[in-house]
Amino acid sequence: MAKDGDNGWKEYVWNPRTREFLGRTASSWGLILLFYLVFYIFLAGMFCLTMYVMLQTLDDHKPKWQDRLSTPGMVIRPKGDEYYHITYNTQKTESWDMYAQTLDKFLSPYNNTAQVEKNNVCKPDEYFQQEDSGEVKNNPKRSCQFNRTILDECSGITDRYYGYLDGKPCIIIKLNRVIGMLPGKDGQAPFVTCGAKKEDTEKIGELQYFPPNGTFNLMYYPYYGKKAQVNYSQPLVAVKFLNITTNEDVNIECRINANNIPTGSERDKWAGRVSFKLRINTV
Repeated sequence: MAKDGDNGWKEYVWNPRTREFLGRTASSWGLILLFYLVFYIFLAGMFCLTMYVMLQTLDDHKPKWQDRLSTPGMVIRPKGDEYYHITYNTQKTESWDMYAQTLDKFLSPYNNTAQVEKNNVCKPDEYFQQEDSGEVKNNPKRSCQFNRTILDECSGITDRYYGYLDGKPCIIIKLNRVIGMLPGKDGQAPFVTCGAKKEDTEKIGELQYFPPNGTFNLMYYPYYGKKAQVNYSQPLVAVKFLNITTNEDVNIECRINANNIPTGSERDKWAGRVSFKLRINTV
C-alpha cells in the first residue's frame, strides 16, 4: 500500500507517460506563464501611464495643494535644549559660549557680503510680488536682502557674545515659511511681542527689539518656495533682554501680531507663538 501511495505522489509531480509536471503539460504551463507575463506588463504599463499623467499636472516650483495652518509657527535661536530651556552662568564661559556659536552659525548666511552677492535691494513696506506671465514662468524668482546689521546689537558684529557675557542675551525669532502667505494687510507689517507668563510678570524687565518694533517687513513676502526662490532669506527679529531677573527661571512667550493672522488655532494652540524658559545665573 505504501508503495502505491509513493507512486501516486511521484506521478503527480512528474508523469512520464503523459509528460505532465504537477498535473500540467509543458504547453499548458507555457500558456499560464505567458498570460501572467502579459497581465503584469499591462498593470505596470497602466501604473506608469497614470503616474505620468498625474505628474504632468504638477508644478516643479509650487505645490498643487497646500493643507496648512492659517497661522505659521515660530522658531527661536538659540533654542537651548529640546524643551526650549536656555540656562547659563555669566561667570562660566563654557555655559554660554555654545549659544553664541549657534547664533554665529545661524547668522552667517545673513552676512552683508553674502546678501549683496545673491539678493536684491527691495522697496520696503510693500509686498515683493513676482507673478508669472501666463504659461511663462518667472523663475527663478529674486529675493530681498536681509543683512545681519539690521539686528544691530544682536547682530554679533558690535558684540560677538550677543549679550550673553553681560547677562543681556539676545534671542532671534523667525516665522516658518509658508508659500504664498501675505502676512498683513493695508500696509501693516506683522510684528513680534514678547512677555513673561503671568507668574513671572515682574521678572522679565525691559526688552529691546531689532528691527525697531520687532517688525517683519512686507518686502520679504510672499515666499514662492524653495525651488522657485532659491536664495530666499527669511526675515528675522531679535529680542534683547536688558535687565531680566537673574538666578531665577523666567517663563517667556513671544507671538506674532498681524491684522490678518489669527493667534493659535483649533489644530495647534501654539501656532503663531513660541514659549521658552530663560535662566541667567550670576553665582
